[in-house]
Amino acid sequence: MSAAIRPVPVTPPQDLFGKGRADRTTRVLDFIAESRLRWSTFVNRYEPDVRVDAWRIPLVVVERRVEAHDSDVISLLMTAPDGRELPAWRPGAHLDLELPSGKVRQYSLCGDPADRHAYRVAVRRIPDGNGGSLEVHDEVRVGTTITVRGPRNAFPFVLPGYGSSAARVHFVAGGIGITPILPMIRMADRLGVDWTMVYAGRSRDTIPFLSEVESFGSRVTVRTDDEHGIPTAADLLPGVGPDTSVYCCGPVVMTQVIADTVRGMPGVELYSERFSPPPVVNGTAFQVELARTGEVLDVPADKSVLEEVLKARPDSSYSCRQGFCRTCVVRVRSGEVDHRDTVLTDAERAAGDMLICVSRCGGDRLVLDL
Repeated sequence: MSAAIRPVPVTPPQDLFGKGRADRTTRVLDFIAESRLRWSTFVNRYEPDVRVDAWRIPLVVVERRVEAHDSDVISLLMTAPDGRELPAWRPGAHLDLELPSGKVRQYSLCGDPADRHAYRVAVRRIPDGNGGSLEVHDEVRVGTTITVRGPRNAFPFVLPGYGSSAARVHFVAGGIGITPILPMIRMADRLGVDWTMVYAGRSRDTIPFLSEVESFGSRVTVRTDDEHGIPTAADLLPGVGPDTSVYCCGPVVMTQVIADTVRGMPGVELYSERFSPPPVVNGTAFQVELARTGEVLDVPADKSVLEEVLKARPDSSYSCRQGFCRTCVVRVRSGEVDHRDTVLTDAERAAGDMLICVSRCGGDRLVLDL
């Protein structure tokens, strides 16, 4: 037998005393509770974050120091104008600095990730470069405001047991390549990780943060060309064997020697970053037309589109020169693109976007919206 369905009541049921309205005490308590909730919401309200881009932050240089005795490397310590906390970051991260001239350059964070109120970067002066390092050295002073983008991380530190199967870590740094490595060894040491490092450079006067590095004691070996000669792979990788992860940052020659050696060492993980553009591999010559002026540029087999564009348009924007920062993105009007970047999505590529620092022409000619 099915149960009869009773209609839903439209008036509250009577209480134990036969009254059909809510108890007066209950109504008073309900009024007090609702009033308290409204008042609490009012007094604890806060202003919303109205920043258009939370990853584009104006910072003020509060300290400028010479970090190498030959004065070729300086560090900048930057904080928010109002002293607020800055976005968190992990070892290996970098910032995009928008310099006063409009140039954008990338520099590794080399401070302490535990310090949420300041960012530190270091810049080596490159006299024959494209002007970014010269501008930092010659024009940026204490009190200068610099807008930064980031932090972003293309060289993450993976701790043993937390994404890495290695039991120990070995670091190799060459010259200014110490900047992303410094936060890594600081974290490894703080967490009790088994680690060692070889720090190489031309001379003790040219390598930055030397005293800071040597404060870690016997875990660090400093090798300089003037005292020990050009290091071999064996000099850079002492004690490296199975169950070791290697982190390397430095000149192209150094990173290539490390990569070639580690490739033949079973059980060794390799993570590396370079500060100069990678050499063009399997390149062929082609032409690029700049659509807005009709100029035609010849791109040799061993040169990038960016290198040739900069000769015609020295003010063109670029930064990493390795295909991951997007600064040099250009729209392609016609031609087949050989995409060699690591960041553009399929939709962006289909729309015609190209990173001219690494990508090339898949045919004989590209027409760029420049």
